[in-house]
Amino acid sequence: MTSDDTRNSHIRYGVIAVLFIVSSISYASRSTFTFATVPLQKEIHLSPVQIGYIFSAFGWSYVAGQIPGGALLDRYGSRAVYLWAIVLWSIFTGLQAFATWLSFVPVMISLFMLRLALGFAESPSFPANARIVANWFPKSERGTASAIFNSSQYMSVAAFNPLMGWLAQYYGWQSVFFWMGVIGLAGAVIFWAVVQSPSRHKHISKREYAYIEEGGALVNLDRPSAAPQPIRWGILGQLLANRMLLGIYLAQYCITALTYFYATWFGLYLIQARHMSLVKAGFMSTGPAIAGFVGGVLGGILSDYLLKRGMGLSPARKTVIIIGLVISCAILACNYTDSQAMIMLFMSIAFFGKGVAALGWAVMSDAAPREATGLAGSVFNLFGNAAGIFTPIVIGYILQATNNDWTMALVFLFAHSVVAMISYGFITGEIKRVVLKAA
Repeated sequence: MTSDDTRNSHIRYGVIAVLFIVSSISYASRSTFTFATVPLQKEIHLSPVQIGYIFSAFGWSYVAGQIPGGALLDRYGSRAVYLWAIVLWSIFTGLQAFATWLSFVPVMISLFMLRLALGFAESPSFPANARIVANWFPKSERGTASAIFNSSQYMSVAAFNPLMGWLAQYYGWQSVFFWMGVIGLAGAVIFWAVVQSPSRHKHISKREYAYIEEGGALVNLDRPSAAPQPIRWGILGQLLANRMLLGIYLAQYCITALTYFYATWFGLYLIQARHMSLVKAGFMSTGPAIAGFVGGVLGGILSDYLLKRGMGLSPARKTVIIIGLVISCAILACNYTDSQAMIMLFMSIAFFGKGVAALGWAVMSDAAPREATGLAGSVFNLFGNAAGIFTPIVIGYILQATNNDWTMALVFLFAHSVVAMISYGFITGEIKRVVLKAA
C-alpha cells in the first residue's frame, strides 16, 4: 500500500475491468461448441438430443465443482485459485480442437469429456468474482460492480460470437477452439498482472483503502498474515436451511436457464429456425447481447441508486430484479412472428430484461455470511448452474419430439422468468446478511 496520504487511487476500477474481460472469455469458452456444431454435423451425424448432452457436459462438472471450488477460495484466497482456473480452462478449450485426433475415441465422447474438464476448471470463477467484489467494493458500489462482471455474458456474445462464426465458416470448427484457448491464456496474464487483494496491492492509496473499508468492503478476506482457513463443511447445512437463501437459489436457477439458452442453443436457433448462416448468426447475435449488457449495467446502477436515495437493501434489489424479469418475458413474442428483424427485436428486449434482473451476485455479496463468502457463493452458483445441465438437454428433447419446432422451447424459457418472479416475490423475504450459528 502506498504511503501517499493525499493521492486517491481507483485501483478497484481496474480490478473490475479485468474481471469483466476474464469473465467474457470464460463465457465465450462455454459457447465454442455452438459454432462448431453445424460444420461438425457435416462430418458426423448428431441428433438434437446428442447436441443437448454435449452442451450439458459443461454444466455437470461446473455444478459438481462449485462447493469444492468455493472451499478452495476460502482456504487459499481468490487470486491463486482463480489464476489456476483461467489457465486450466484455456488449455481444455484449446484441446477440443484436437478431438478428432483420437481415432479410437468417438468425437462426441472426446468433446463431452473435454467439456466436462472445462466445467471443472471454470467452477471457481464466478464465486471468485463475487469474493473479489466483496473484497474491493463498498456496499454502495457492490451492485454496479457485480452487474459489470455479470454483464460479461452479454459482451462475450457481442465480442466473440462474430469471431467464432467467422472462424468456423472459413477456417473450420477446430480453429474456434484453438484460438479461444489462446485468448484465454492471454487473459490469465492480464489477471496475474492486475488483480490482488487490497491489503497486498502495491498501488492502492490509503484514501481508497480507508474509503472501501469504511463502506463495508471485506478488505481482509485474503490478508497476507492470515493462515489458510479451514474448510467448514458443517456450514452447508445452515446455508441450505435458510429460506431467504433458498428463494435466491431458486430464482438464480431460473435466470441462469435463460443464460444457458443464450450460451448454447441460441446460435442454432438463429441458424436452424431462422435460416441464418454461421457468419450472419454470429453478427446478428451481437444486438441482443449489447442490449443485455446495457440492461445488466443499468440494473446494477439503478439498484445502487435506490440504495443511495435511502431505499432499504431488500426493496432496492428486488424491485429492479422483478422489473427485469417482467421485461424478459418478451422472448415468448418470438413465437408469433417470422420476421428476422422482429425476432431480433424481441430477443434484444428479452436480453435487456434478463440483464436488468441479473443482480443475483450482488444479492449474494449482501447476504453471504462473512465467514464463508466463497462457500456461500459456490452453493448459489451450484443451484444456478444446475440449469446448465437440464436446460440444454430439455431443449434437445423438446426439439426432437417436435421435429425441430421451437415453439415449446421458448414457452419453456418463458416459464422460468415467471417462476423467478414468484421466488423473489414470495419466497425470499427480506434480503440481509446471514449470521451463522456457532459450531
